[in-house]
Amino acid sequence: MKKEIERFDMKAPPRKTKWFLRPLTYILSKPDTVKHKTIITKKGMEGVKPPYLLLCNHNAFMDFKAATMAIWPARANYVVAIDGFIGREKLLRDVGCICKRKFTNDAMMVFNLRRAIQNGSVLVIYPEARYSLCGTTAVLPASLGKLCRLLNVPVVTLICHGHHVNSPFWNLHDRGVAPTEAELSLLFTPEYLKTAPVEELNRRIVEAFQYDDYAWQRERGIRVTYEKRAEGLHKVLYQCPACGEEFSMASRGTRLYCENCGKAWEMDELGELHAQSGETEFSHIPDWYEWERGNVRREVEAGTYSSGELPVTVDSLPNAKKFIRLGEGTLVHDMNGFTVHGTDFDGDQFEMLKPVPSLYSCHIEYEYLGRFGDCVDLNTLEDTWYIYPHDCKFSVTKMALATEELYFAHMRRIGKECPPGLA
Repeated sequence: MKKEIERFDMKAPPRKTKWFLRPLTYILSKPDTVKHKTIITKKGMEGVKPPYLLLCNHNAFMDFKAATMAIWPARANYVVAIDGFIGREKLLRDVGCICKRKFTNDAMMVFNLRRAIQNGSVLVIYPEARYSLCGTTAVLPASLGKLCRLLNVPVVTLICHGHHVNSPFWNLHDRGVAPTEAELSLLFTPEYLKTAPVEELNRRIVEAFQYDDYAWQRERGIRVTYEKRAEGLHKVLYQCPACGEEFSMASRGTRLYCENCGKAWEMDELGELHAQSGETEFSHIPDWYEWERGNVRREVEAGTYSSGELPVTVDSLPNAKKFIRLGEGTLVHDMNGFTVHGTDFDGDQFEMLKPVPSLYSCHIEYEYLGRFGDCVDLNTLEDTWYIYPHDCKFSVTKMALATEELYFAHMRRIGKECPPGLA
């Protein structure tokens, strides 16, 4: 009989940050905010004291450091994905972190969020649940308004600018961008939460989360001189707007180019793209990304979207100790959602199905940890699978876009149109 695998204890209550670790969080956060000359402005925060809910946008690891400095000296509990706990579970629990498996409906998580509020902490949540792919707002869960009302404490937002430009998800090199900015603002009072409709709460949250790091960079004239500033951008901009070919884009240095038709674009120091010959289809990176989304939406509407059957390697993360190589298999992402089949090293079959209604978005990684390649992260309440396609042409970015567009199409079919920015 196989040994039962230990699972992460999702029921463990959140801890108040150990007194001796609170100065450490400040010490670890201060240098980067000084290096990047982070400007933190506060609006409507007079008299606002813990406990309160802090909703933050998410572009880079520096977001956590800016949040620490913005709320100091208040104690906080942070919602963190399970992969952030690998090899350091005790430390993260002692700091006050609450573990979450991404894009799952977890009743125990809601219970622990209420416990954090009862502890008198600032409850810090990154509702986009992943780094932004191109420095603009990712899809937000429609449950946010209900959560705000349930917790019944002040709701504050922290919107950071410049963190994506400094260290984009597709190339994490620190570009030394300065100054960066962060705005800490009171969004809702408990009194407002009691009377405002949930739809109104959601609308105002979406409005507060509107940001565009590349527009911010251009407006402030912040130049990035890093000589490899475009390397990795093809992970996000996977489709050529000149010839329409998918999965043919590549990048090197400051250039983005199509290996199919040869067209190339230069990324300037202000983050804009310029075709080296002919028309510049998209100078603004988010516009190119949204064009790709529109193309995926048309495939979904036509009922033709499919990744095909991709060979994959699957790693499992049942607890916070380390990934376990589950085995080899296949991944299909199509109009039915995600289907993963495979065989583990004992010869047993494994399977994960994620139908369209169960997943409004998904987490992806580019070149995970610099050596494992691009992957899709799928979760149940008890396990996390990192799924690595190989020996094939694919784009995890397209899978992420398709996950969202499939969900939106499903919602429209059942008569529940999603407001812009929400799922």
